[in-house]
This record gives sequence, structure tokens and C-alpha cells, in this order.
Amino acid sequence: MHDIRTIRDNPAGFDAALSRRGVEGLSSSLLALDEERRAKIQAAETAQAEQNAASKQVGAAKAKGDEAEFERLRALVAEKKQAVAAMQTEAKELDAKLTEMLMGIPNLPAEDTPDGADEDENVEMKRWGSVPEFAFTPKEHYELAGVQDGMDFETAAKLSGSRFVVLSGAVARIHRALAQFMVNTHVDENGLTETWTPVLVREEMMRGTGQLPKFGEDSYQTTNGWWLVPTAEVPLTNIVNDVVIEESYLPRRYVAHTQCFRSEAGSAGRDTAGMLRQHQFEKVEMVSITHPDHSRAELDRMTACAEGILEKLGLAYRTMALCTGDIGFGARRTHDIEVWLPGQNTYREISSVSVCGDFQARRMNARFKPTEGGKPQFVHTLNGSGLAVGRCLIAVLENGQQEDGSVRLPEVLAPYLGGKLTLTTEGTLA
Repeated sequence: MHDIRTIRDNPAGFDAALSRRGVEGLSSSLLALDEERRAKIQAAETAQAEQNAASKQVGAAKAKGDEAEFERLRALVAEKKQAVAAMQTEAKELDAKLTEMLMGIPNLPAEDTPDGADEDENVEMKRWGSVPEFAFTPKEHYELAGVQDGMDFETAAKLSGSRFVVLSGAVARIHRALAQFMVNTHVDENGLTETWTPVLVREEMMRGTGQLPKFGEDSYQTTNGWWLVPTAEVPLTNIVNDVVIEESYLPRRYVAHTQCFRSEAGSAGRDTAGMLRQHQFEKVEMVSITHPDHSRAELDRMTACAEGILEKLGLAYRTMALCTGDIGFGARRTHDIEVWLPGQNTYREISSVSVCGDFQARRMNARFKPTEGGKPQFVHTLNGSGLAVGRCLIAVLENGQQEDGSVRLPEVLAPYLGGKLTLTTEGTLA
């Protein structure tokens, strides 16, 4: 959410920053509404002062026995009281309208975010690992002989509909092993605090991180008003919702492994085969709460944490800086990490790491108290996948595939798989 005072101070700069995202200037409509709101507040305050003054004079008129003046003043007080109430109501309505407008405006891109219209203008920052070469035509994950019995889309469709899967046997164990490996690495090597959170949250929490009000159709809401989290970004970031913390408490670095739920609105027909795009999936999510001066460096740190998981798994990837036309609603700068999928012969996103500045903090009223004193300031928030577990499973299966349909698994998973690093064509671990 944006600070209306900043927009007042530099409307041209605000519009110029929005134009980098392909959004037309909004400062004039915002400031017009803000001016109307402030005028109504001022009028209410003036009427309130007049009401208070008249109220004091009522008693004096009564004491003098001036009945006519007493009645006039009493009528004036009643009139002013009614006018004040009406103006305060109007001011609140205008304030709510302004807040709703501000809530629907995307974050302003960072200066170092590349300009561009869409994903075709994203900028490659880094490439790691060698794309594997096969003496045969590699298959997609769901086509592998060793995978087919353990990845059941037909039963899932019977249970829940399309874009769900039932994992079983060795495939389910590999999926679980990957999540455990990721969490352990982030905790033991990257210094993140393991956290277990609810996957049902209140509407205010979804508003706090920017999923609402604009993107409600992308998530699921229960009949009693809870929302299923699209990612653990929502509960993890909202840990500091409406809290003032000590500066010494920063940075806070969290990691959580959760189920995630997305309606995938607007994605009909895309990536419908296999596990690539599901309504229910698992992610290991990283969230950092930082001092404003340190958030840009934290973005690079979190990106390296996610990249390190892929490097330990021996999976080739590239890291992209998203352009202004492709960054998410709440992001100032985003790094997408794309893993190589032999079955598709291309790189596909497996992690997206974003710095949001104080955009979410303003929505949540999340602040810190400076050590040297002064007024509380808004924290900066960051979030990123560390990694998407299902997509990581896809990458491990496709990159490790053998010609007979078996899969050779990464060495780092040995402690989680009883030392067995081959998924056989029969779908067992050996």
C-alpha cells in the first residue's frame, strides 16, 4: 500500500514509476479524493468547534433567564451536532474509498528493476550447471516407467477433479524427502527459523500481503470466511502484523513447509499435463523481515539460499531478473530461478524471490522501534520459494532419468531415503 503523503509530495514521480509497470498515472484521481476527504474532515472539525462554543453559551443563557436565546442556542447545538455526524460519516466513507484505491495499486518497481513489457524482456543474471545430454529422447516426469504407478492423476480426478494428484510409494517418499532436505538445509546452513503455520487465515491476513482485494479469484475461501493460503508467505509475513518490534529483533528469517492452494484462475489450458500446475501443492517458503537499509542485500541472500538447494541437487538452472512488466503486484524487484526440465527441453520457474519494501508493511502496520530513538518505522518484507516441492520432484525425476525408465536420484537425498538412490522401473527404491 502506498503512502498518500508521498504521492502528495511527488505526484509526477509516482505516476512515472507506475508507467514503468504499464499502469496509467493515478495521482490526480487519488489527490482529488484525498483533497475532498481532508476538506470534509476540516469542515467537521470546524462544525464541532462551533457546536462546542454554542454548548457553552447554552448554560449562560439559561442562567440569565434569556429563554429565547436559550432555545436558539439549543437548536443551534442540535443542528451542529447533526451536521458534524453527517460530515464525519462522509469523511469516513471517503477515507475508506481512498484506502481501497490505494490497496488496488501495485508496488512501485525498484530503480534496478529492468524495464520491459513482459517475460520476453526479463534479464538473465546467472546460469549454473550443465544441461544433461541423453543418448535417448528424454521423457516428461509422468511418462517414466518408474513413476507411473506412484503418480496417479486418474484417482485424484475422481476424488477432487482435474489438477490434483495422488502420490504413493517411492514417489511419495522422494517428494517428502525433498521437502525435508530443503527445510533442514535452510535451518542448518542458511540460518532460517523453522516455523509451522496454519493454512487457513483470516481475510485481514490476505489483505496484509496483497492477495486481497484484487486477486481474490486466485485463491479459495471457505464458507465461514477463512482463506486457504496460496503460499506460506501469508502467515509468515503476517507474524508481524500490527506489531511494533525492537530494531535489534531484525532481521527475522523464517522458513515453513506447507500445503498451498491456488485456483489457477486464468490459466485454463496451460500446463495441464503432469504435476507442473496444480490446485494443491507443497512449498518450502522463505520470508524475511528486515530493516529498510538491508532489504536489497537480503534479496540477494535469499536468492542464493534458493539457488543453493538446486546446486546441492545437481540441477542446472538460470536466474532471471524480472522486468517491470512481469513482476508481481507487491514486488519492487523479483528474481526468478528456473530449473532445466529435459522432458520439456526448457527452463521452468521453480522459485520466485521478491523484495516488497514497505508495501506489505503499510498494509499490515508492521513497524520497528529504532535503537537510537525516534518514531517507529515500517519494516521491509521479502518472500521466496525455497523451493516449490512438486516442481523440484519433477526436475529430479526428469534430470535423473535413465533410458529404461528408472531414475538415478541425487546423493544429498541418501539420508532421507535409507541410502537408496535409484527409483526402479517397478517404482521401488533400490
